Amino acid sequence: MLVVKDLHASVGDKEILRGISLEVKAGEVHAIMGPNGSGKSTLASVLAGSDKFTVTSGEATFMGEDLLSLSIEERARKGMFLGFQYPVEIPGVSMANFMKIAVNERRKYRGEEPLTAAEFLRLMREKSAVVELDSKLTSRAVNEGFSGGEKKKNEIFQMAMLDPTLAILDETDSGLDIDALRIVATGVTRLHREDNATVVITHYQRLLDYIVPDFVHVLYKGRIIYSGDKSLALRLEKEGYDWLINDYKE
Repeated sequence: MLVVKDLHASVGDKEILRGISLEVKAGEVHAIMGPNGSGKSTLASVLAGSDKFTVTSGEATFMGEDLLSLSIEERARKGMFLGFQYPVEIPGVSMANFMKIAVNERRKYRGEEPLTAAEFLRLMREKSAVVELDSKLTSRAVNEGFSGGEKKKNEIFQMAMLDPTLAILDETDSGLDIDALRIVATGVTRLHREDNATVVITHYQRLLDYIVPDFVHVLYKGRIIYSGDKSLALRLEKEGYDWLINDYKE
């Protein structure tokens, strides 16, 4: 599904990603962990197509196509979804209208007819229940006046509506209390199937109690320096990163 080979990316003259290689197959959940400043959010942004970063070398394919040649919009239409660490507010744009346009654009790409008003409302009710999102919020502007927890629930609601092939979730657990974390993480798990995949970027093992990863990768100084199974996250929670970083040689 996603294959990344020796990917390098920079901001200005500063290299952030320094040779990332990663393969994500359908049905898999990958967790990416690492100290602050290691390049986790940069990796998510580069894969999603952010123009803030320049890919200087390496390659990435998504569903067999050259990912790096695709625009942000094309990546989204093909089924890539990025859950933001800090979801932005979009004043004046209602959630309902925002989602209707997005959902129908994805359907159009797949050669499907747009949803009728009744079908769309039914879908919104069904998917908002996945993350226990208050129906009143869907009639308001996107994220405007939402609490931190509501914004994160809204991200997973959007994910449920768009039904992506690959979801990349950038620190979805940051700023969540225990109950909101459970709701959001359980929602992600409910959306996971054998024909899609999830990449979860997180600092904390607690998220992985709900979203159980098949693979855990440690990112440090722009490289994946160690990979393991779900037990690696437990060890990192107990021992931190020093045991890996101290042995790491560039």
